[in-house]
Amino acid sequence: MRTLVLWDIDHTIINAGGISQEIYGTVFHRLVGRPLTKVADLAGRTDLAITTETLRHNGVEPTPDLMSSFIPALAEAFAARQHEFADRGHVLPGALAALKALAARPDVIQSALTGNMREIAVTKLTAFALIDYFDLDSGAYGADNIERPPLVKLAQQRAARIHGEEFTPSNTVLIGDTPHDVRAGHEGGAHVVAVATGATSAPALRLSGAEVVLPDLTDTPAVIKAILRA
Repeated sequence: MRTLVLWDIDHTIINAGGISQEIYGTVFHRLVGRPLTKVADLAGRTDLAITTETLRHNGVEPTPDLMSSFIPALAEAFAARQHEFADRGHVLPGALAALKALAARPDVIQSALTGNMREIAVTKLTAFALIDYFDLDSGAYGADNIERPPLVKLAQQRAARIHGEEFTPSNTVLIGDTPHDVRAGHEGGAHVVAVATGATSAPALRLSGAEVVLPDLTDTPAVIKAILRA
């Protein structure tokens, strides 16, 4: 039985250098016709949720027509600035070693469970030369659902369809840096390994219910042990 390992991206394996907020502002200005005054909290949220809340923060109703324009415009804007990510951001310490170690194991399927829509996930992972470590067809993304917990079941279903195996809470692990990730795992059906590499402290991640909390990803054997024992 293989383990489905689902990685969050932002502040779990990379720091994108603050570009995301800028892009939301650029797309808002282009589609709405005035400057953005407030961006919704990005941490642990899906792009659908962030876009919806950002529009409402700025007095704009997120109608289906506007959302159907805003979401692909975000993807295009991220792709256009792909070259900036490696200059302004960085891969977090230990992330590359952990991804390599898991990718080398035949008992692991490694994918993403992220608030980024798939196109933006591809842009970021490509910019940091990490994309080859992911089976992205077995993941779930921020345009698949406005809430994060249903993404776990969706990733399990996609992985099962591709690999011909069943993925349940007993062999699915989610790695993330926010209480939103912890809730997604618990409600969606995955064990959680939380890393205190974002804005949420290790004690706060424990209080949110994470089974395992690591300070970061720098101790590769400890990271792999935590993921596979989970």
